[in-house]
Amino acid sequence: MTDPMLAFVATPHGQPDVEIRVNFGLFAGREATPAELDDLAAALLPETGEVTIVSEQRHELSTDAEASLHQVRVEVDVSALADDASDRETLVERLLETCNGWARRAIDARHIEV
Repeated sequence: MTDPMLAFVATPHGQPDVEIRVNFGLFAGREATPAELDDLAAALLPETGEVTIVSEQRHELSTDAEASLHQVRVEVDVSALADDASDRETLVERLLETCNGWARRAIDARHIEV
């Protein structure tokens, strides 16, 4: 048996209609917990029916600079949920408010001074 491939080139897929990024680590000084991500999902699902939440540690490097941060990314296909541009814009605003409220509550409950 050969060793399994640990890294591979993924087939690109279409972008979600909306991607909301939450700079969680910058303000919390820590990563979001699985329970907090579950809370975010519970808050978003009534509006979306389906959502992808990615909790990621990002490292951006160059010869001149280095940055490491934790962010939460929310991906939603709003075109499947709202027919016209006005309805989609309203939905996106509600989702953004939900994400901001979730982040503020989680950070206020537990944060690390940086």
